[in-house]
Amino acid sequence: MHKVMLIGENSRGRSATSVSRRRPGSTLKRSQLLVVNGTQHVFTAREIDRGYQNFIPLTELHNCAAGYLANDTLMIKAEVCILAVTPPVNIQPARPTVGFDSYLTSLEELINAAETGFSVGSRLGHHDGSLTAKIPSLEEVGKAKQSLKECLSDLFKLNMKERLSEALSTLSSARTGLSSKQRIAIDTFRANFNDFTSDFLTFEQDNAEFELQKLQMDQWLAAMTKCHEAHIVCKQLMGELVKEEEELKRKMDEVKSRKDKLFMDWDVVQAKSEEAKSGYKDKQKKVAEAEEKKRIAEERMSRSTTAWSNLKTQFC
Repeated sequence: MHKVMLIGENSRGRSATSVSRRRPGSTLKRSQLLVVNGTQHVFTAREIDRGYQNFIPLTELHNCAAGYLANDTLMIKAEVCILAVTPPVNIQPARPTVGFDSYLTSLEELINAAETGFSVGSRLGHHDGSLTAKIPSLEEVGKAKQSLKECLSDLFKLNMKERLSEALSTLSSARTGLSSKQRIAIDTFRANFNDFTSDFLTFEQDNAEFELQKLQMDQWLAAMTKCHEAHIVCKQLMGELVKEEEELKRKMDEVKSRKDKLFMDWDVVQAKSEEAKSGYKDKQKKVAEAEEKKRIAEERMSRSTTAWSNLKTQFC
């Protein structure tokens, strides 16, 4: 007798047969029944090998000496264990806070109506829980009604919870001083008191969260507006710098043009300088030669002058 494992992948030639299964809330998955050598395997969500090490090759199953075949027939018993699915928890949505004012208004109207007189009578059907409770006196009932009226004169706040609860508890135990409608209203409100305070607390928390988120949103809006104003200033400054840059570029182009012209004039001056230098050196040589000729001529002239003077002396 052999047990099998159930997985969702083909084992490359090691499967004996195949089945399909559907889990609640999931799509249909194709699975494989694989023969295991007398063992069982529990799969987990984090398992990687999927029990491959326990597979029996088909060659071993087909081997008559292995003892799996009987009359060329292989019997496989599949035992599939499926965990029970825990039904989803039905979470009740948060009760709306619209009924807060209606609760308080209804009680306020009944208390105001009770100021004109007391109504006796229908106390039947309100004995459960009141047999063992302390019956308040008329003075205590009056104080409880006054306390309740003061609570109802303003919007409900969490700091008046204890005071309101005490007044409701006293009035719910009172046997006189309340009409049947007032009793019903008080009992109804008291029965829903925990839900009322819980809903109000939820409202206060959600409202505080809303105000916080809105405040943070306004802060981010202010920061975004400030950044936008800074962006406009930067854009204006950039425009001025671009104009200044264009003016400087125009001046630089003008300076470059003048510089290029100056280089051209300088080249002409340099060429003339080389020409003058060459002419000067050439003339310098010629002057030296002419000076030598002049010296020789002066010597000759000096000799001639001497002869001329001697001749003049002899005849004049």
